Amino acid sequence: MGANSFFLPLLKIDYMNFKEKLLQVKAFAFDVDGVLSGGMIPLYPNGEPMRMINIKDGYALHQAVQKGYPVAIITGGNTEAVRARFRGLGVQHIYMGSHYKTDDFSDFLSKCNLTADQVLFMGDDIPDYEVMRSVGVAACPADAAPEIKAIAHYVSACKGGEGCGRDVIEQVLKVQGKWMNDRASFGW
Repeated sequence: MGANSFFLPLLKIDYMNFKEKLLQVKAFAFDVDGVLSGGMIPLYPNGEPMRMINIKDGYALHQAVQKGYPVAIITGGNTEAVRARFRGLGVQHIYMGSHYKTDDFSDFLSKCNLTADQVLFMGDDIPDYEVMRSVGVAACPADAAPEIKAIAHYVSACKGGEGCGRDVIEQVLKVQGKWMNDRASFGW
């Protein structure tokens, strides 16, 4: 094996058509801070972080759930407001205070009878790296850390908290013929 053999798996991934990869997606998993919320977190006077979640990301997450896709939230944060927001969207798999995301990701796969190559995961920073290396589609927002951009199959044109979640969910649903395809698409 030559000196470049280490890079062969990455090259193999790059040659696969991105839209073809989206056809294989059966589930979604997302980090919160820096992905579904922006990179800046204001603090309440008591030190509790306040997060702002993009409403278009919320609509797309709700649509994914309504269309039967398992959705996971895997975040290092641990606030009840975040849990309540995603529960309200129908997300059933919420992992808060996740310090080693691969453990929670494995639990999600097991509970949903999935393999990692069937999942699109969107992360933005080093704690997401190992999960992103294992999934079928690794995505990140435009303002993700350079190390994350380097391993992503897709870098959204949207920054964290500015619609990057909607971007990837909409692409998957469109490719799979499930975007705006039924009455439920137009309701809440």
